[in-house]
Amino acid sequence: MLTSGSSALAPQRRLGISLSFRTADGTRVTEDLADAWSRPFERLPPARNLVQYKGQRNFTGSWWCATTAEHVGFESWVERDHVMLLDHAATVVGIGSQPFGIDLETDDGTRSHVPDYFVREIDGSVSVIDVRPDELVGDDAAVFSATADACELVGWKYRRVGRPDPVLIENVRWLAGYRHPRCARQELCSQVKDMNLARNPARLVEVAQALGDPVVTLPTVFHLLWRHDLTTDIHGARLSMNSLVRAEK
Repeated sequence: MLTSGSSALAPQRRLGISLSFRTADGTRVTEDLADAWSRPFERLPPARNLVQYKGQRNFTGSWWCATTAEHVGFESWVERDHVMLLDHAATVVGIGSQPFGIDLETDDGTRSHVPDYFVREIDGSVSVIDVRPDELVGDDAAVFSATADACELVGWKYRRVGRPDPVLIENVRWLAGYRHPRCARQELCSQVKDMNLARNPARLVEVAQALGDPVVTLPTVFHLLWRHDLTTDIHGARLSMNSLVRAEK
């Protein structure tokens, strides 16, 4: 299945790179990358289960993703933070955890690798993401490089990400508490549109007070910030009641 808007073209030959994954009914399949590249990995079950055991040093869990209304797995707090950022990203429409295993040729021989995330963008393009802090990359640098090369063959973007900016994470984590649609009161959403914040930005406290009791109105304002109907600077400073809020034009 070719997803509309994808930048990749179907390879004209087998690539000699095997992908193993699960289909929607859980059947385990192995295919050449040339045949598997158009699969909707963002909607398929994880290729492997997340492991939990007594005494493990990493924390595993699942994130309820507002983008898809489904849970997405993570294997560390850093992965959780990146899933949260992907969920918040306006251009992301699908996120799959542990999407497939891939056999890669490196200088050390054949290595098997399961990327952390498969991400579908609104334009149909794909990003494959590995989450690994810089200081923990070590010998896996060759695996990440080989994964990037394989992704390039089928028009997928690839990136290895480390620890995100702490100010950004603090702000997005706060907004994520209001990501569920139940936080948005429709009558307040309509009033926000009438405030013309695109032309007349206002402080967060002023927006909340203009709508009524801030205790009642702030959840809707935070939800609108989460889904980008309203915007503020979440990269440079911690979110506060004095943060300047704008509306999308």
